Amino acid sequence: DGDVERPGRSQVQHEIRGIDLLDGEIPRLRSVQHAVRVFRGEAAGHEVIVDGDNAAAPGPMLHLLLAVASCTASDVVLILGKMRVPPREFRVEVAGTRREEEPRRYTAVHLDYRIAGDGIDEPRARRAIDLSLEKYCSVIHSLAPDIRVTYGLALG
Repeated sequence: DGDVERPGRSQVQHEIRGIDLLDGEIPRLRSVQHAVRVFRGEAAGHEVIVDGDNAAAPGPMLHLLLAVASCTASDVVLILGKMRVPPREFRVEVAGTRREEEPRRYTAVHLDYRIAGDGIDEPRARRAIDLSLEKYCSVIHSLAPDIRVTYGLALG
């Protein structure tokens, strides 16, 4: 069924189910290769591969950063569109700082936004970003409250 196979490893399968009460979706995570920590997840009919070693795919912590970036990016593009200044180009890069000791969770997340488009000035861009970070981005609001979230902005 398209599972990732690595020579010399026995295949162990697990299923973990959770319920997202907001939209009734049941995400599933199945261990494809327990010994090598490669997992195939499925939610809303889409598949995602997670590799605990960051070799075959991003690991859980990188997926968390990608979730933060894609959540705020979706918000900012939508908000700028509602301001009637849709971006012609949009890019966001994300980096996280982690603790040295266990649990090696994030202590800080930094986002760099690069936005271009007719009528997009710094006040509008910052307003859209601030609304996303302070009000709308569910992923950011799901993080521990002591995680520092900062951002930079480049226009044009």
